[in-house]
Amino acid sequence: MAAQHSQGIQTLLEAEKEAAKLVQQARQYRAQRVKDARTEASKEIEEYKRAKDEEFKAFEASHAGVTQQAKEAVDKETEEKLKAIDEEYASHKEAVVKKLLDRVVLVKPELHRNLRKAGLE
Repeated sequence: MAAQHSQGIQTLLEAEKEAAKLVQQARQYRAQRVKDARTEASKEIEEYKRAKDEEFKAFEASHAGVTQQAKEAVDKETEEKLKAIDEEYASHKEAVVKKLLDRVVLVKPELHRNLRKAGLE
């Protein structure tokens, strides 16, 4: 009976070792599948990124002319406005300087209106 009991224990130990091997293989298989999935996902991400970059470059190229034209139009309008401001400045400069000098140089001494009302004239 002891031999049978010993043989039964030996069979159980072998079965346990076999089960441990199967579990280890399953873990390795799972780890490999996860690694493969990550690699595949990384490739898909790179492919998607490349496609979107190309799409953006195409969009940018198709709208580059519009942007350049708008910039040129704004620059032209700005130059025209600056030219008009310079012309206004040049045409009114003398009159403004004369008015300023007249106000500063030609002073008529007179009482302030509040003092006149108080009767201090």
